[in-house]
Amino acid sequence: MTKAEVISQIADKTGIDKSDVQTTVEAFFDVVKTSMADGENIYVRGFGSFVNKKRAKKIARNISKNTAIVIDEHFVPSFKPSKVFVEKIKTSDKIKLSDN
Repeated sequence: MTKAEVISQIADKTGIDKSDVQTTVEAFFDVVKTSMADGENIYVRGFGSFVNKKRAKKIARNISKNTAIVIDEHFVPSFKPSKVFVEKIKTSDKIKLSDN
């Protein structure tokens, strides 16, 4: 599903104009990115958490040159679904049917 399809479904379910829904969705994504870049985590009850995960400093190999390179410690964005979200996916009949 693409962002355009998500916007379309939200507009259909709420009766709100697609352009207003698009503005709202874009603003939500912008707030998430800006907040996480500022070091803030975002918690949405019943959905999940957008958190920054710390990656430790490590030594890696450049296999084409056979040299060691140092990757400094850094943060990566991560999403952790809520228990309610995970349970809904686990009990979904549509996903079970598509696995076979």
